[in-house]
Amino acid sequence: MSLPYAEVIGDPISHSKSPLIHKFWLDRLGIAADYRRAHVKAEGLAAYIESRRSDPDWRGCNVTIPHKIAVMDHVADPGGVRASIGAMNTIARGEDGALFGTNTDAGGFFAPIAGLDLEGRPVAVVGAGGAARAVLFALSKANVGPVTVLNRSPLKAMGLLATFGLEGSAKPLDAPLPEAALLVNASALGMTGQPPLDLDLSPLPEDAVVYDIVYSPLETGLLKAAAARGIETVDGLEMLIGQAAIAFSLFFGVAPPEGYEDELKALLTR
Repeated sequence: MSLPYAEVIGDPISHSKSPLIHKFWLDRLGIAADYRRAHVKAEGLAAYIESRRSDPDWRGCNVTIPHKIAVMDHVADPGGVRASIGAMNTIARGEDGALFGTNTDAGGFFAPIAGLDLEGRPVAVVGAGGAARAVLFALSKANVGPVTVLNRSPLKAMGLLATFGLEGSAKPLDAPLPEAALLVNASALGMTGQPPLDLDLSPLPEDAVVYDIVYSPLETGLLKAAAARGIETVDGLEMLIGQAAIAFSLFFGVAPPEGYEDELKALLTR
C-alpha cells in the first residue's frame, strides 16, 4: 500500500533540511506518511505540477528557489497571495482535491523577531526575489521605519518597496548599509554553492539584529561577522521551522507535536 507524501521542490535541492523536519514530526506523531526532496528545474515545473495533480497520495509541496513566483501560474490562489505577497512557497490539496498555493514564509520569518520593537526603526534587506517578498510583506505589517533594499537590480527592489507600501530606498549590493536596527539577508548569497555576501557591518548600531534566512551553512559568513561585533543574530533555522510548521498542518491535517524544539534543532545541526 502506498503512503501519502509531501515534498520540497527546488533547484538546487540536495541541501534542503525540510525532509528532516517533516519526517521528525511524522515519526513523533506516529503518522504513516513520507516527505521527500524533488529536484525540479525551471523548464520542468509545469510538468511536475501536472504529474502530482493526478497523484492521490501527494499532499503537496514546499517550494524553494527558483520557483516561488513561477509556481503561481499553475495552481489556484484562493487567499490572494499573488496580489499581496506575490510569491508562493507552499502548494497543498484542498478538500475538493484541487491544488492551491499559499505563503508560509512571512509568518515563519516574523515569528523569531515578533518581540522586537521595530516600529519606526530603519531596516535593511538584501535581495528582491520570492523570499524577499515574504520578508517585506511581514515588515510592512510591523510598521517599520524606512527600508533600504540592496539588490543587483535596484529598479526591481524599488518596485517591491512600492508594492508593499514601504518608505525607503533601493541600492546596489555594494552600497553602504544604513544604521539599521534590523538587517535581513533574504537572498541566496552566502548559501553553500553560492557567492558570499560580503557586507561592511560597521554602520549597524550595537543593539541591531542580523537575520540570515540561509540555513546551509547554518552559521553563514554574515552571521559570523555579526557575532564578531557582538551583534545579536537569528539564523535560517528559525524561519525554516516556523514556515514548515504551517505547511505541515496543511499537508497532514494536524499541527506538529509540541515540546520537541530542542531535539529537532539538535537533529538539524548535526
